[in-house]
Amino acid sequence: MVSTPLIDFKVPVRAKLSALWAALMFCYVYGDYFGLYVPGKLSGMINGDGPIGPVSQSTLVVTSILLAVPGLMVFLSLVLPAAFCRWGNILLGALYIAVMALTMPGAWSFYQLLGVIEIGVGLLTVWYAWNWPRQDHTHTGSEL
Repeated sequence: MVSTPLIDFKVPVRAKLSALWAALMFCYVYGDYFGLYVPGKLSGMINGDGPIGPVSQSTLVVTSILLAVPGLMVFLSLVLPAAFCRWGNILLGALYIAVMALTMPGAWSFYQLLGVIEIGVGLLTVWYAWNWPRQDHTHTGSEL
């Protein structure tokens, strides 16, 4: 039996960035979900303990923004102008790396594992955005 080579196409950087943001969101969702199984977590929530301090409208708005941005970046990475998309991915990727690095110490092992994965995803996001392909400006011979 002769094996026919598989067709492999180049994945556009925008699709890679969008997929990385989707992966980050899955890790966030599972981390938050598994966090509900940590003893005392639900009773703390019932008593008003939030993700960044006592529950208030302000802390929940900040948390909502923090969680909404990766979801929006799934779409925005596909549609923003290239330069804006590149810098947005670099800056937001770095921000989310910092958020994970700051929230991991002292956390349960599952959260640290997901945090390491999220930092890796963030590093890939920054790397792909930083190394965004540039147009080739070859000379056509008609220039003076």
